[in-house]
Amino acid sequence: MCLIRCYPTNPWLALCLKFRMEFMAEHVVDAPEVDLSKPPAEGMVRVTFLPEGRTVEFEFDSLPYEGHGQPMSFLDVAENFHVFLDHACGGVCACTTCHLHVKEGASGISEPEDLELDRLETAAGIELNSRLGCQAVIEKPGAYVVEIPKWNRNYVQEGKPAHGPGS
Repeated sequence: MCLIRCYPTNPWLALCLKFRMEFMAEHVVDAPEVDLSKPPAEGMVRVTFLPEGRTVEFEFDSLPYEGHGQPMSFLDVAENFHVFLDHACGGVCACTTCHLHVKEGASGISEPEDLELDRLETAAGIELNSRLGCQAVIEKPGAYVVEIPKWNRNYVQEGKPAHGPGS
């Protein structure tokens, strides 16, 4: 199956993947270097993605929304800044591949709704701080740290770069 997903033989699928990669390259927010010695400025959101250690910062409620997860969700942030967070269902809360752990900033994100809680019941390694990246919406400026669990990292998927830890 991985060979089919990584090397599509269907020309329409290959074209679709090529288009998606080109589209993503054109619709990315530039991420300037973040000074971690200072807290985020007023009205700013800072998100650190572990274990990659990638930190991005942007003005609250300013990201362009391209339909991946809920607007201002961790998946939306990840996609805008080219941080890989798997989302096999396209970010519609139909799988658990964007499962992550909220390490800091939980008070600034939306409460999980019943659909997300139901879906999380099927996730491996669920913890009290588990959320789906497509559903956990940043509701106010501040600093957030999220971790993609080791068993949930898929760095070879449909044209995504193999840029995970150790590669």
